[in-house]
Amino acid sequence: MSGRWRAFRHEAGQEAGPRSAVYVLLFMLCLLLGHWSTTTFQAVIVWPANGVMLAAFLQLPRQRAAVVLALCFGLNLLSAIVRGDAPPFVWLNPMLNLLQVLAAGLLARRLCGAALDMRRPRRMVLFAVGAAAPAVALTATISIVVALAVRDYSLVRAAFAWRHLFAMELLGLVIVTPSLLLLARAHRFRQVSPSPLEIIAVLGLVTATALWIFTQSTPLLFMMFPPLMLAAFRLSPPWMAVALVLTMLISGLMTLTGHGPVSASPVPYVAELAGLSDRMRQMPLYYGFLLVAAMTALPISALIAERRSFIARLARRTAIALEQRRRAEAADAVKSRFLALMSHEMRTPLNGVSGYADLLSRRDDLPREAQAQIAAIRQSGEAMLTLVEDVLDVSRGDEPLCLEPFDLAALIQDAVALDAAAARAKGLRFDVEMTLQPGGRVLGDARRLRSALRHLVSNAVKFTDHGAIRLLARHEGDRLLVEVADTGCGIADDFIPRLFDPFAQSDDSLRRRHGGAGVGLPAARRHARCMGGDIMLFSTSPAGSVFHLTAQLEALDAPAAETPTEVAALRALIVDDHPVNRQMLRLLIEAAGCEAVEAADGLEALEKASGGGFDLILMDVRMPRLDGLEATRRIRALPSDAGEVAILAVTADAMPEDAARCLAAGMDAHLAKPVTHERLYAAIDQTFRAAACRDHIHAA
Repeated sequence: MSGRWRAFRHEAGQEAGPRSAVYVLLFMLCLLLGHWSTTTFQAVIVWPANGVMLAAFLQLPRQRAAVVLALCFGLNLLSAIVRGDAPPFVWLNPMLNLLQVLAAGLLARRLCGAALDMRRPRRMVLFAVGAAAPAVALTATISIVVALAVRDYSLVRAAFAWRHLFAMELLGLVIVTPSLLLLARAHRFRQVSPSPLEIIAVLGLVTATALWIFTQSTPLLFMMFPPLMLAAFRLSPPWMAVALVLTMLISGLMTLTGHGPVSASPVPYVAELAGLSDRMRQMPLYYGFLLVAAMTALPISALIAERRSFIARLARRTAIALEQRRRAEAADAVKSRFLALMSHEMRTPLNGVSGYADLLSRRDDLPREAQAQIAAIRQSGEAMLTLVEDVLDVSRGDEPLCLEPFDLAALIQDAVALDAAAARAKGLRFDVEMTLQPGGRVLGDARRLRSALRHLVSNAVKFTDHGAIRLLARHEGDRLLVEVADTGCGIADDFIPRLFDPFAQSDDSLRRRHGGAGVGLPAARRHARCMGGDIMLFSTSPAGSVFHLTAQLEALDAPAAETPTEVAALRALIVDDHPVNRQMLRLLIEAAGCEAVEAADGLEALEKASGGGFDLILMDVRMPRLDGLEATRRIRALPSDAGEVAILAVTADAMPEDAARCLAAGMDAHLAKPVTHERLYAAIDQTFRAAACRDHIHAA
């Protein structure tokens, strides 16, 4: 035997159910019950012995199953001898019983699977129709053919005998075998099994109903189905099997003793069957009742149990998914806190490096060699800041858009300024052509657009050694198209599919000419897609590459011309817990002719701001004793003009959510470190405009 035509269960399968001796004892009990029924009532209603033997054949491993089958065959032969069967049937009946079990077992494994799991309703039906019924029909036909050969039976009586034998043995297989198989795997139904009290109540109801129905002489067989259906819906399949066996035992015993609706049913007269007792001719009604009960209650119970199992499994998986989601959200929160902390900690020293390098670059009294060294420091600081921004861009994921009005031309010029200077330092020509709508103001996410442009242009500068970089920007309607073309080395064909993969590099060898972490283009594409556009490689060759950036930017009407805020002659309060940062900001402020006062933390800032007289406060966020957010809230609560002072957040907390927290606390603008004089003065100008707008709203 191979494949699914397996005679015995696989030796490696998990064993379950009773031991071999239990099956043998059950078989002996069934034989004794049959002897008692034959002796007492001259009739046998149901033959459960074959059902026990079939369950042992299907459930036990090869050697033990063979031993049990041999013992059952011997006991069956001994029973036939003791019963005094006619010579042909002493050996024939045990052999037919064994044949029936083997045939049903083979068909069951072929149709229902080698494991023969009766938890599926479909398998129960296949077992009854495709395995049990053909096997019983085969042995019943052989038995009746032999009986016709040795006895003088009419065809009518032979047909009745075949029908009686078929129904009697089929019910034994259909009820007993699935019940024993389900009981053997009762541990699989623990999660869908009801409470012990409910099991006792339902089984008690089934027993009481069966006793009541089969002690009456009225046709109340249909009253047995409501409690059986209740058991099917409430009990697990093993307990449903117990309920069905109880029903079979009670109904069979009461019918044999002449009680119940079956015994009270009328018997039509058939001349060929005149020699049979009324009880035997009433059996078709009883067999129909038991067969319908078995073929409805057990499959429904299995179906409900399967549904409950699916629900329980879904609940477990949902709980696991929710727990994994909670962990993912917690991990994301930890990652966000880590990124914010790393951003702050890296920007703080960069602020001193870039700020002092910027201050030194403005001095005219330094030798040319020192000016070159300072320029190198500034360039290294900017490169470090770019790397920090790139890594944070990749790590932050897709954040919501932060829409704000801005000057598109000014943003493009500002985004490419450093790379344009780097290109000219390499001897490259850098051309910018813009075709923008009148006014040039748009509504969009300025940070994302600036970052995407910077990544594209810096890549073009990095990979171009000779020739030119050309940037063409065109804004039509609400669609922005930026073309960045270079005359660099081009992109290898095998690298194009990985061009936008994070950390992918065309050359990662020890001798590579160009540095970078491989995060620029992936971050730029994500920014562009968040803005409703994309970044695509339009063309590439050894003569250069062309990239296209698109984005959706809503065009705005041009505002009235604004007069830049006069930075000079202001009195500013500089709040920072790092002395280096305070001194650097003081030098930048005083270089513009302003008066500067310092405070080392939020409490000191609150004390000095309470006296008034300040036009501007440069407020750090992370400080001991009192942080900048709470200090701003308390300053805004001060009476008179002291609480209306313009406040600019100058902080290493550079995430979008950090800027939102600063504005929510009452600050007028946000400037991320490191700071240069151009960025500081532009931020101060924005701060005063925002403060003026705030004052206008309050006055209204």
